[in-house]
Amino acid sequence: MDIPIIGITVDVDIDGEYLRLKHHYPGAIVRAGGIPILIPPTGKPASYAERIDGLLIPGGNDLYPFYYNEDMMPQVKPVPRERSDFEISLLKEVVSRQMPVIGICYGMQLINVAFGGTLYQDINSQVIEVINHKKDHLIVIDEDRFFRKGEFLVNSTHHQAVKELGKGLKAFAYSTDNLIEGFYMEDYPYLIGVQWHPERLIDDSLSLELFNSFVEASKKNR
Repeated sequence: MDIPIIGITVDVDIDGEYLRLKHHYPGAIVRAGGIPILIPPTGKPASYAERIDGLLIPGGNDLYPFYYNEDMMPQVKPVPRERSDFEISLLKEVVSRQMPVIGICYGMQLINVAFGGTLYQDINSQVIEVINHKKDHLIVIDEDRFFRKGEFLVNSTHHQAVKELGKGLKAFAYSTDNLIEGFYMEDYPYLIGVQWHPERLIDDSLSLELFNSFVEASKKNR
């Protein structure tokens, strides 16, 4: 059976009583030919890493800025430490096994910080002449390692962004105000972070390329 199993981390609600994940994420994995399983932020990360072929870290609210040694601005709405601590540990387990990884929006930001990068806590407050990143906008992809080069329209709902890239990461996509919209890890088989939400764009060719390539790379871990 060559259908890869893709682990997707899930969020914790504000009261800590329920786990949650938007349905678009497992749907995108199924359409690309994978089997999604949901990973709660509990237990030993290594036990999950042993059982999956690829990892997807989805969107969410914000990462606590203490992870990158900054005080928290009032605009930040952090996810529970329970989630982010677990995801960083799981990410490191998965990377140690050279498994494929995708981070989407918050997931991209978490990957960047996990490898020593920093974030703009609130781009409207910290970046001069910023475009509106809470609605659709253009990005430019300037490398063809994983995608076609060119200009693409993407959806966007974020107020934070990558400031300094983490160790080993290389940007491949930018918005028109020169913020990083996508990166990959150099010297690694497949690790990609994107700032937009491809899981919601089911008929978009760029989104299909992303999930198809991720699932295909995950087959090699079967």
